[in-house]
Amino acid sequence: MTLRVPTAWESSFEDSDTLVFVAAEVTDRWETVEAELRHAFDLTQDAARSGYPIVYVVHNDDLLGRRGAGKAMVATGLLSAARTAALELAKAGVPVNVLAIDDTTDPGAVARWVVTLSEHSTPTGELIHLGSGHIGKALA
Repeated sequence: MTLRVPTAWESSFEDSDTLVFVAAEVTDRWETVEAELRHAFDLTQDAARSGYPIVYVVHNDDLLGRRGAGKAMVATGLLSAARTAALELAKAGVPVNVLAIDDTTDPGAVARWVVTLSEHSTPTGELIHLGSGHIGKALA
């Protein structure tokens, strides 16, 4: 499966039958946002056809729009895509989930959660926050 994962845990999933798609650092230009979402869509279609679990990895601050509009559009687009794909693939037992990480997230924890969320008995359509940046936050 084609992967885009941070080098700290990349080798763990090179030969995996899981799509691990890490949102790229895009600009606020629509062309970069559109290209990133198109890339995710194409890889997701391939993974779904093969019955591979799908895990999107986004930056927690992007879900809240803290690092720019382009990054927020990609992160929230992937979250919406995961929930939609999870509904569509539920009968086939293919999990689709999102990990939201921050700059403090341990790469080993990311790798462990990717493995967990790739198991066919796992919940699907879920957003999991990792890292200390989200703890105790009231989102208003």
